[in-house]
Amino acid sequence: MNKLKNTKKSAAFDRSSLIINLFREFPNNKFSLKHLASASGGATKEGRLRTREIITELLAQGTIEECGQEKYRLSGKERPRQEGIVQMISTGAMYIRSEEFENDVYVSQRNSLNALDGDRVEFVITRRSHAGSLEGEITRIVERSRKQYVGTADVSDHAIFVKMDPRRMPMDVYLSKRDNPNVQHGDKVVIRITDWALGSKSPAGELVEVLGRAGENNTEMHAILAEYGLPYHFEQKVEDAAQAIPSTITKADYAARRDFRKITTFTIDPADAKDFDDALSIRKIEDGVWEVGVHIADVTHYVQPRSVIDTEAEERGTSVYLVDRTIPMLPEKLSNELCSLRPDEESLCFSAVFTLNEEAEVLDKWFGRTVIHSDRRFTYEEAQQIIETGKGDFAEEVLTLNRLAQRMRKTRFKHGAVSFQREEAKFKLDAEGKPLSVYFKEQKEANQLIEEFMLLANKQVAEFCGHHKVNGRAVRRTMVYRVHDVPNEEKLEKFRTFVLRFGYVFKADKGRAVAKEMNKLLGQAKGRIEENVISNLAVRAMSKAFYSTDNIGHYGLAFPYYTHFTSPIRRYPDMMVHRLLARYLEG
Repeated sequence: MNKLKNTKKSAAFDRSSLIINLFREFPNNKFSLKHLASASGGATKEGRLRTREIITELLAQGTIEECGQEKYRLSGKERPRQEGIVQMISTGAMYIRSEEFENDVYVSQRNSLNALDGDRVEFVITRRSHAGSLEGEITRIVERSRKQYVGTADVSDHAIFVKMDPRRMPMDVYLSKRDNPNVQHGDKVVIRITDWALGSKSPAGELVEVLGRAGENNTEMHAILAEYGLPYHFEQKVEDAAQAIPSTITKADYAARRDFRKITTFTIDPADAKDFDDALSIRKIEDGVWEVGVHIADVTHYVQPRSVIDTEAEERGTSVYLVDRTIPMLPEKLSNELCSLRPDEESLCFSAVFTLNEEAEVLDKWFGRTVIHSDRRFTYEEAQQIIETGKGDFAEEVLTLNRLAQRMRKTRFKHGAVSFQREEAKFKLDAEGKPLSVYFKEQKEANQLIEEFMLLANKQVAEFCGHHKVNGRAVRRTMVYRVHDVPNEEKLEKFRTFVLRFGYVFKADKGRAVAKEMNKLLGQAKGRIEENVISNLAVRAMSKAFYSTDNIGHYGLAFPYYTHFTSPIRRYPDMMVHRLLARYLEG
């Protein structure tokens, strides 16, 4: 008798455990009573009765919740919790990015718990579709974002409401008029969200800065920078550190460097360039053999690791270019003075020097620190005129460099580089920064001349650092590469379908054949009305280039080794490359 009672107790316990495990194993599923009874031991009359008792107990405990007539699911508090970062969209709904899931998790506004863009939140998954898309519910705000927002102040008698510029913030933000008496109606302001109480229509904010009157050019430019978290001035301690750097070149500097001051050297840059961070030198060694130097401003001579300037540059990452201004990575003392290779001045450089024959083959190379004297500053238009007419200052040197560059270019495409020639729109502005007209910047041989020698330096520096051998054996050395993966086949298929509408047949789907076919297609489209849209979509069909210490080569350039060495004045990765190269040169 006792044995029979124990068996019944065990069966009841097993049914209860099975039901609880079922809910926890499938937290997004909705279960009916009949389904639960069948899955936990049978849907007999007794089984359904016992299942209903278990369901009643679990509802009372809050382990499960009712979600429709006779349908149940695991309650929110029992579901597995993950953390992620919120990205709000214009409707007020949001997506959460989490390391736990490959795809972003959608959260409707009613399940958002008043989370905001950039907040770190805790959430649970509430629904998983057959296609794999996820829907969730935010259960806790872990950390409010300190993100800044830009908007226009709407000042009334009793309050200030800031109408947000970013499309991701669909609601106004309240500011205390008592705490901000100087904010005027129509001011463009930068704010932070301090709180958003449940049940309140608007979040509360604090004023960070008044940018000026909405609509004024300078105000709107600063608003763009603030919206994307880009600094529009340097802190005083950074400016002071830059001003404290000596401008003079010492005897020790001359002694430690290779002297190029007597070798013909010049820069070629856009007409509106404010800084000149690369120069070319050339001298004839013998008939058909030339020494060409690619000289890059020696930024890391002036910017020491972990200094206040270095920390700021690392934080900024790169310079940022807007229509009417540049937001530099380095203070003006460096970017426009010490590290600008201005004509008729001596400058400190880090250089890649090559001995080339008439076929532009590298016979010898040298890397190291140098001192140069720039003899001339050319604009692209001036250099192009020399190329086209054969006349002008340093005509022989410019023509020789162009001849070598065109041979390097031809070889590069022969080896499988992709030729993306997109038109770049430029604006003519008045003194107030208002656009007067738009024109397309044309890439001519003068541009290609500079491009090819910069590519040569980047390629050779990467190869020197990455392809190192000791006693005939390859030795891996840390290096920052600029890499570009093989094309994505799915994107190529969509591109193939698109260009077919214009009558173009794109056959290749993988390997170097894609580059060859792409060049053929771009050549066929050149000069036709669809050229620009096809060129833009061709770029999107390819993989994106990125920085990595894992070298996979650069597909688009057809280089097995490639890095960024030539612009340390505006890219922090280039500063890293300069420091690595210096270490390896020192052994």
